Amino acid sequence: MATVDSMDERLKRWLVGHRRVFALTGAGCSTASGIPDYRDEQGEWKRRPPVMIQAFRTQEAVYRRYWARAYAGWPRFTAAAPGAAHRAFSAWEAAGTLSRLVTQNVDRLHQRAGSRAVVDLHGRLDVVVCLGCRERTPRNSLQEAMAAANSGWEPLPAAAPDGDADIDAAVIESFVAPRCERCGGLLKPDVVFFGENVPGERNEAVREALAHADALLVAGSSLMVYSAFRLVRLAHEAGLPIAIVNRGRTRGDDLAQLKVEGDVGTILTDVITTVASGPAAL
Repeated sequence: MATVDSMDERLKRWLVGHRRVFALTGAGCSTASGIPDYRDEQGEWKRRPPVMIQAFRTQEAVYRRYWARAYAGWPRFTAAAPGAAHRAFSAWEAAGTLSRLVTQNVDRLHQRAGSRAVVDLHGRLDVVVCLGCRERTPRNSLQEAMAAANSGWEPLPAAAPDGDADIDAAVIESFVAPRCERCGGLLKPDVVFFGENVPGERNEAVREALAHADALLVAGSSLMVYSAFRLVRLAHEAGLPIAIVNRGRTRGDDLAQLKVEGDVGTILTDVITTVASGPAAL
């Protein structure tokens, strides 16, 4: 059986051998930054699945629960800083062989680390959109409005994925959920909820970027969400070489030419330092 070190060396050679790599990243890139992930190493849910869009739109209790937990989790979420994986991708982009970075994450940590060629596949949590008039609002502004409407409401939250927080159900009942100041409509973070599709224009941009790539790297994703797995399938059907770096199994393991298991940040820091130095570094 190949050792981790030898697999790292194979990944270095694999990356150096391609000039237009399309990278797809997931929650495993942000766990070291203090943002928990949803799934375990077998790809199974660690907790109750995220809220479905239909329930969010139609059930007042679900809407209130979402925003109460999101309000409580926001300070910890915004305190997260880019980690080793984010810095590695930024360095790789600067080296010139990373053609596009598509992330399932909604935390914008790749951008904060300096990456520019980024597509937020599932949107961004720092912007809120009204489901009625489509007005867009910075999340920090909404956080201030919720604080004013819920003076004295101070639960003791535990961190959960994507700015969510675990808080006592009884405390949620007294939370005043936000509404659009312009039309009174429901407010939703500008992210793709379960039950929604990736916006068509964004989806087409991602597919076009993949069509111009010569390889696909998956980093820190179990690929259990179909919008991500579909990109791996498209790459496979197009004959692109696929490599995966992840802690635990993924839905795309059988389609990959190379799979390296372990901490994404540690592996990519080492590997991309070599890639940035060029073939002579091998």
